[in-house]
Amino acid sequence: GGEMVKSVTFDKSVFKGGPHKFEAGTPNVAGAVGLKSAIEYLESYSWSDILSLQEELLQYLISNLQTINNLRIIGDLNNNPGIVSFSLEDIHPHDIGTLLDRDNICIRAGHHCTQPIMDFFNIPGTARVSLGIYNTKDDIDKLIAALHSAIKVFS
Repeated sequence: GGEMVKSVTFDKSVFKGGPHKFEAGTPNVAGAVGLKSAIEYLESYSWSDILSLQEELLQYLISNLQTINNLRIIGDLNNNPGIVSFSLEDIHPHDIGTLLDRDNICIRAGHHCTQPIMDFFNIPGTARVSLGIYNTKDDIDKLIAALHSAIKVFS
């Protein structure tokens, strides 16, 4: 991108002052348009409706996860922002992620840049589910069914 360099010779480069020297490349126009659409979407809901839905979905997720044998929820569930990490005995989190992916269920699997916590819990990582306002109880039901299927693969 242009506009960040004042002059270039074989001996040296002289950069413009800020903010120009920090803005190399094409501006993220698509990101700005996407952000505008995301803000408009969020503004179509009240904040209390978003929090209420998130809490309802979170409790539904937790109660359903707790019915699965050998599933361990990792972390404190109080004041939870809608993210639940868990492990399944004898199934690596990456294997869980791969099997769920086959059912078009996207989760995060791994150590999440928190190796000391994983060492503390003596696990290789966790599977992590994040909820948003676009999720439904049907999504959670599909997740639970897919986890049961994954357990069968490894039993």
